[in-house]
Amino acid sequence: MKAAYIDSSLLIALRFQEPDVAKVAAESFRACQIYASNLLEAEVRAFYWRNKIPFHASALAGIQWVMPRRALKPEIAEVLAAGYLRGADLWHVATALYLRRDSPGLSFATLDARQGEVAALLGFEVLGHARPHA
Repeated sequence: MKAAYIDSSLLIALRFQEPDVAKVAAESFRACQIYASNLLEAEVRAFYWRNKIPFHASALAGIQWVMPRRALKPEIAEVLAAGYLRGADLWHVATALYLRRDSPGLSFATLDARQGEVAALLGFEVLGHARPHA
């Protein structure tokens, strides 16, 4: 089974059925196990709250949470050696690197152009249409 680490930019777009994203998702995530850091939950809940949308647990359905058992210092250093990312974006890519050690072939799913660039430099297949970094 294919596996992908998903960033909040893509998950939020999927949950709100943005047409271009829905098409990419149908093609990219078919029979795919989805993973994410639990930071994604905070990001998604903040988005819902900020936009005055009632949060339902189904927004996070099907995600397998990655809970590293150690500090991610080596992965953070590896990400920064490939390129600069802001804190949350850095954490997501570092967590994906941590997971990839046990899941070779793991893809990285994001709509964030810069995050996708750095993930690609680290050898990830990047899923999703990138948009400019905000």
